[in-house]
Amino acid sequence: MELAAKDGEPLFIGSHVALDFLNTVFSPAGETVETIGDGPSFLAWLTRAGLLTDAGASRLKRRLNAEDIEAAAAEARTFRAWVTTWVSRWSDAPNEDYNAELRRLNGVLHKGSGHHREVVSANGRLQLVERDSIDGVDDILALLATQIALLITGEDPGLVRRCAGPGCTLWFVDRTKGHRRLFCSAAACGNRAKVAAFRARQKKGK
Repeated sequence: MELAAKDGEPLFIGSHVALDFLNTVFSPAGETVETIGDGPSFLAWLTRAGLLTDAGASRLKRRLNAEDIEAAAAEARTFRAWVTTWVSRWSDAPNEDYNAELRRLNGVLHKGSGHHREVVSANGRLQLVERDSIDGVDDILALLATQIALLITGEDPGLVRRCAGPGCTLWFVDRTKGHRRLFCSAAACGNRAKVAAFRARQKKGK
């Protein structure tokens, strides 16, 4: 299975919605693919990711104008860039002081309406302490923030990894039994690595 790159189709290979969100932009063969580049594609991704129902997406389209939905997509892309930087640090150094990041994340969570969730640090661990009702831009962003909160409070940072394929930017949680997963896809980056290793052996044997 070759990763979708030409048509801008989103990828769902992260084994966690938060990482699928980070993977909405990726760079196969050095060419950046943006899969939530506008409002409609962002709403479509939220639906495919299971964060919005079809009915919920339709309700949002009725409540918000096109400019609001475009603004939500733009804010999501900005939020994604910030989260990617944080997750990169957190996965390598989970015990650092992330108070500034938690304040920003909780700020996004608090802007949503209805009951909310908040990330707190207790006994040396990050914990998610409880939201619904999606009616506006802030609620959409809070949906995404909730997934980030679930990632950092519920996953082993050592198993949150980036693909080892040269130039690949995709994230995943390694849920394999022996925790030896290296690539976003065995058929894509994994296969390319095997081919490259085979060619290197052949060249060395000449």
